[in-house]
Amino acid sequence: MARRAAAVYVLLSEDGARIAGFYTLSADNIDAADLPEKLVKQLNLPRYPYIGATLLGRLARDLAYRGQGVGELLLVDALHRALQISQDVASAAVVVDAKDDNAHQFYSSFGFLRFPDSHRRLFLPMATIE
Repeated sequence: MARRAAAVYVLLSEDGARIAGFYTLSADNIDAADLPEKLVKQLNLPRYPYIGATLLGRLARDLAYRGQGVGELLLVDALHRALQISQDVASAAVVVDAKDDNAHQFYSSFGFLRFPDSHRRLFLPMATIE
């Protein structure tokens, strides 16, 4: 945060004694050449060489909270915050880099779309979030 590379958001346990999870957001962009023209049209994305986006760089929850919906809560909060921020700093999508197949499945279950040339990089258009 001190270098302004990412903003960190933390979820504390009810008693405030433990970090239940966290996520980071930062500015990013999508190279329009990475998306098929048909998809750009279908999603009504701007036709620029680079499309402004928000990077969900890290999302993690404490293992003690496994199965309690903390990951989902953090993701929904991140998407809501990204949507709010996009009103002030244009962003057409939220981008994530899934660290493994489980993370890929997690994001896919929320509607994230895979970049055609990347198995791990996904995005969710702001219009979908809205």
